[in-house]
This record gives sequence, C-alpha cells and structure tokens, in this order.
Amino acid sequence: MKRLFVVLTVLIVALAFASTIKIGAVLPLSDITGRQAANAMKLAVKEINEAGGVLGMPVELFIIDDEMKPEKGAAAIDRLATVEKVDFFVGGMSSGVHLAQIPILKKYQKITVWIGAASYRCEEAIGPDADWYFHLHPWDYLQGESYAHGWRAITQKYPQVKIEKIFIAYEEGAFGTSSFKSYQDEFELAKKGTGVWAGLMKDLRGAPFKSAALGGGDYRAVLMQAKQYNPDLFIWAGYDADAIPILIQAKEIGFAPKLFVGAPPGWPADFGKNPLSHGVILYGMWAPALKDVSPIARHFWDAYVKEFNEEPATYFAPLGYTNIMFLIEGIKKAGSLDKDAIIKALREIEYESPVGGVLKISPSRIIKNQGFRAQKILQWQNGVQHVIWPFEYQTAELIYPFPGWTGR
Repeated sequence: MKRLFVVLTVLIVALAFASTIKIGAVLPLSDITGRQAANAMKLAVKEINEAGGVLGMPVELFIIDDEMKPEKGAAAIDRLATVEKVDFFVGGMSSGVHLAQIPILKKYQKITVWIGAASYRCEEAIGPDADWYFHLHPWDYLQGESYAHGWRAITQKYPQVKIEKIFIAYEEGAFGTSSFKSYQDEFELAKKGTGVWAGLMKDLRGAPFKSAALGGGDYRAVLMQAKQYNPDLFIWAGYDADAIPILIQAKEIGFAPKLFVGAPPGWPADFGKNPLSHGVILYGMWAPALKDVSPIARHFWDAYVKEFNEEPATYFAPLGYTNIMFLIEGIKKAGSLDKDAIIKALREIEYESPVGGVLKISPSRIIKNQGFRAQKILQWQNGVQHVIWPFEYQTAELIYPFPGWTGR
C-alpha cells in the first residue's frame, strides 16, 4: 500500500509538471531594452500565476540572453525548442538577430509573439504564410508613416515649426539601414506628390555610423555632415549606448539643429538626469507620463517599481509585459492549448495595453498578424519624457527650437 502511494505521488507530480505552460523568451540582457523587457515578462508571469495560472495551469518562463549576436539568438530558439521544450516563443529586440532566428522559428512553427525587430527585411523573411507568427512592434515603414502624421499635426498646431530638410544618421546594421531605406522610399513618393510625407519632406540626406553597442562610438564625421547640411529635422537611429556620446560630440562641434531627435529602441536609465537631454525629442511607444492618464499604465508602473525597485525607462518594459499578457489572453479565449484555436483567438481579442491604446491584430504589407502600427513623438523636458503627439495623450507643450548647448 505504501509503495502504491509513492507511485501515485510520483505520477501526480509528473502530471503537474507536464501541465505547465512553458514560454521561451530571447532578449539582449546587457541592453536596457532587453533587461527591462525581461523584468516586465517576469512580472506578468508572477501576476498570472498568483491569479491561478491559465486554464488551471501555471506559467513557466525561460529567458535566454542573445547578447545582440545573431548566432546566439538563433541558437537560443533551438535550445528553447529542444531542451526546455517550450510551447511558445516571445521576446526580441534587434532586427539583425531576428533575421538569423527566422529560419529556426520556421522550422518549429510554434506560436510566436515578437515585440522587437522593426526592419521590413524581417517581415519579408517571415513571409505571408506564417499564420503562427504575431509581430507587435510597428515595422519601420509603419513608424515612418506615423511620424509623418505626427509632424504634420505638430506643424499645424505650431506654425513656427518647419520640417522640409531631414537628415538621418543611422547605425550601419539592419535596424538603422532599413530605417533610412524606409525614409528614402517615402521621399521618392513625396517628390511625386504622393505618400504620407508629401508636402512636408522636401529634401532628405543621411549617413551611417557604427553603434557604440557594436564596438563603435565616434559620430563626429556624420554629425559634421549633418551640420553642413543644416537640416530642419535631425534624427539619429541607433541604440541606447549611442545616446549620451552622440550628444556630447554634437556639443563639441556646435551642432544644434532646431529639432534634435533620437530614435533608439530604448534609452539609458539615467539619461534624463544628464543636462544635455533637455529638449531632445524621441520616438517611442510609451512615456512614463502616460501613468498619469492611463490606469493600465499606472498599474504596470506601480507594480514594476515595487517588484524591481527601479523605474521602467524604456518602452520595451511595458511592451514586454504586453507580450506575455496578450499571449495569455489568447490562450484564455481559446480555452485550450490547441494551436489553431489560439491563433484565431489572438486575432480576435482587443487588449488594452500599458503601452497606451488597444492592441488589435490586423494585416500589414506582408504578414497577417501585425499589432501596433504607430509610435508617439515625445520630448525630454527637465529630466521627464513628455508626450507631444498624439495630442489626446499630450502631457506638455513642445519646446522649439532645440535650446542648444549654452549653459549646460
């Protein structure tokens, strides 16, 4: 009888283990975007399990560091599928890493909900037939379109703002080059009087740099080109490691365009404390100030700060939280772990996200399952990220022109 009890106990434990929902995440943990996204995913899983799990099962999260290296990111997908034997894939930041992961993802065809990789090259690599693939971050061309709508609205509200000459300094990898390519495509349309930038963008220049995140860090040559061009709108597209040194070097050469815009996926945690940050505009899906206008954002903010004793400094934090919660809502709606049922459910649900706005799936140019389609235009003012556009979320008036470097 005792032996039978032991056997039954082992069987119960084994069944409990087998009924765990396993999610595998791949993120660059040395980068603030990946580290805070990972934290936010852990927070989401904790809240889910404390509420009883999903379909009566606990959720288990496995996170692997891709180190922003394509080969590491691809190997991580293989490991999660074969060693941890996860049910779902989530995560991601770098487009270059994701390009290496896509063939492995296609091999396993597990439901994948990806929050990074904005390059159109990733969408092309995924193709139109991957029903199992969901992409939440706006593609680069969707971002470009949303910026055009934002700048047009800003020039109408603030007539003194002019945006005709645009210069883009871009990191030489997949993220930066595809961002610049998207602007080039829109510029060609604008010259013909069509597209979202028509009547707004009248000239475009650009030059690449090697990101400090990938061993670079000298931006003087590209900044001198921009200074000589004298743009109305200057944009740099790189990573958080570039944020402070690019400002320091711009100050060194006396380059202070009327609109100084940074477009990295995330910013250094203490960037706002640097006096050079004041007046810098940024593109992003979220700003801390949203917690003052959105109860969902407030819940996420308070829970994250309590759990990790730090403030979320990048939109990849609420996006990482959304990554897990959106997937779990799909599983709940499906009522099972059946793949087709979950795919159908994810296409139907509308999830109110702490990023701001409702996440709803619809087709993009190629894939069937695209989530968010726009970014916000924000500005650092006295150490705080404020929303400038969309105006329904605006938390401060635009500082224009960029205040320059005197007295900083």
